[in-house]
Parts: sequence; structure tokens; C-alpha cells
Amino acid sequence: MNVVSALALTALLSSTAAFAQTTATAPANASAATPTTSVNPATGNPTVGACKKQAKDKNLTGADRAQYIKDCKAGKTTN
Repeated sequence: MNVVSALALTALLSSTAAFAQTTATAPANASAATPTTSVNPATGNPTVGACKKQAKDKNLTGADRAQYIKDCKAGKTTN
């Protein structure tokens, strides 16, 4: 009975270690993520990239997208 207990304990400990190794990893390039609230320091308005991402998140296309990005760059929109 001690052999079965020892094997069960070993299996439990080794599976926990494998689980911790696979789920505790961070993205390889976490610093490259583009924040959605990027602000142009010269004007205080959102950057073009941030405006485009917001337009994409809102599923805007065509003239609506262009107008949204234009207004966003000018600081006329609120998320």
C-alpha cells in the first residue's frame, strides 16, 4: 500500500510542476503591445494608431471610419 501512495504522490507532484511551467509564462514581447490610450505629447490628443484601433474596435468602415479617425486625431471624440 505504501508503494501505491508513493506513486500517487509522485504523479501529483510532477503534474503540478508541469502545469505551473506551461501556464505561468508571460508573452514573449509584452512591451510591444500598443496601448489604446496613446497620446501625442505635443497636442495632448490621441495618436493615429490609437484612433485607428478605436475605429477598428467599433467596427467602423469607409467614410464613417475616416471621419472618426479625423475627429479622434483632433481630440473631438470620446472613446
